[in-house]
Amino acid sequence: MKRRDIRAREVSSQGVAAVPRARLALPVSSIRSIKGMNDALPREAAAFHRVEQAAREVFGRYGFGELRTPIVEEAALFQRGIGDSTDVVEKEMYVFPDRHGTPLALRPEGTASAVRAYLQHNPAAEDPLTRWFYVGPMFRHERPQKGRYRQFQQVGAELFGAANPEADAELIAMVRDWLAALGLNGVELQINSIGDGVCRPGYLETLRVFLRAHAGELCDDCRRRTETNPLRTLDCKNPACQKVLAAAPTPADSLCEPCRAHFAAVRDFLGKLAIEHRLNPRLVRGLDYYTRTTFEFTAEAGLGTQNTVAAGGRYDGLVEALGGPATPAVGFAAGVERLVLALGEDTHAPPGPDLFVASHSEAERGPALKLASAARGANLWAEIDPRGGSLKSQLRRADRLGAKLLIVLGEDEIRSGRVKLKQMGMAGSLGAGQSQEINLTEAVLEVRRALGIAKGGG
Repeated sequence: MKRRDIRAREVSSQGVAAVPRARLALPVSSIRSIKGMNDALPREAAAFHRVEQAAREVFGRYGFGELRTPIVEEAALFQRGIGDSTDVVEKEMYVFPDRHGTPLALRPEGTASAVRAYLQHNPAAEDPLTRWFYVGPMFRHERPQKGRYRQFQQVGAELFGAANPEADAELIAMVRDWLAALGLNGVELQINSIGDGVCRPGYLETLRVFLRAHAGELCDDCRRRTETNPLRTLDCKNPACQKVLAAAPTPADSLCEPCRAHFAAVRDFLGKLAIEHRLNPRLVRGLDYYTRTTFEFTAEAGLGTQNTVAAGGRYDGLVEALGGPATPAVGFAAGVERLVLALGEDTHAPPGPDLFVASHSEAERGPALKLASAARGANLWAEIDPRGGSLKSQLRRADRLGAKLLIVLGEDEIRSGRVKLKQMGMAGSLGAGQSQEINLTEAVLEVRRALGIAKGGG
């Protein structure tokens, strides 16, 4: 993005959007979410949580701790870190001035923020290896499409301080394990090396010569990128450009010996870890900071042609470019929405309540609430219908929620202290629809026992 463009439109001198008073009079019913910034209702949020929780569990086994950074950073961080000539900085960042006129940006990706935090807090003073992961929203003003939104949730990880190819392989293995833990099928790993500061300049000049010779056959973006960021042309999706670029030189043609040896070692370690992969000599990343290894995991289901579910690589020069010491690093990121789409509808189905407590009449509402509260105190998901209503309507709600177990309280049950624990569509010690009589005072214990049997004796 050119510096004269680092300003917000319709922004007052106080840094607050100058909205005409008449526009504030819109009826509430006409106010909708911003295009490309979507609500996640409980059903979808449960799918997000599953993806994120699996990341926390798998990444923790690799020694990665969670990093949380602000969603707003100085725009200069991304200009310097990502690159002025990238689509992210040129076209997609949300930039606005603060009250003092400093350009700020909603973070479009997580790596630059992680590097800023690394420099600011200097964790290397305590340990030369730093392993961080993050989960949170990112923002890019691009055309919304399936799996690609203007506000999106991202999971990523960064490993600072290791230049060895083992680090690349370890990070790739961690991503592989995470995707496997989610049960994602049809996954393919593609890898490449795009060289470093020694060999890449020569390659870029060779590529420019080729692109200039075919300028008349390229789209406007590729002609512009020929001079500003020629590596990005290899990622162009325009069919006419792809036909031309099929004959273009690749980074592998110009790798120096250290880069060639590093990449060979990465592939060797992946082999030792039994991680199948495919060499893609045209695989480049859209951000300027990448060096040497680049990789992508793609999935067949649910995403169409935009089928990348996780991607990353090495960026040995970024810490130094942002003012720190020379520090090797490797990382990756994945869009949560895209993973949820790839996993399919089953991911959206939250589990039902462990227990639903229904009551015959108003007189049993208090005991029903007390029993549900006791179950919640025992770490069970328990529901009642706080609206009351007929027993028939309560049972319909229990069925609609997918409750595993049901207890109905009536005058006789309260007087006798005996209730029936009914299975609702759950395999266990009782068949679905069957019931057993239990003591009301032991109901929570019996619910836990029934759930333990149904889950395999836990």
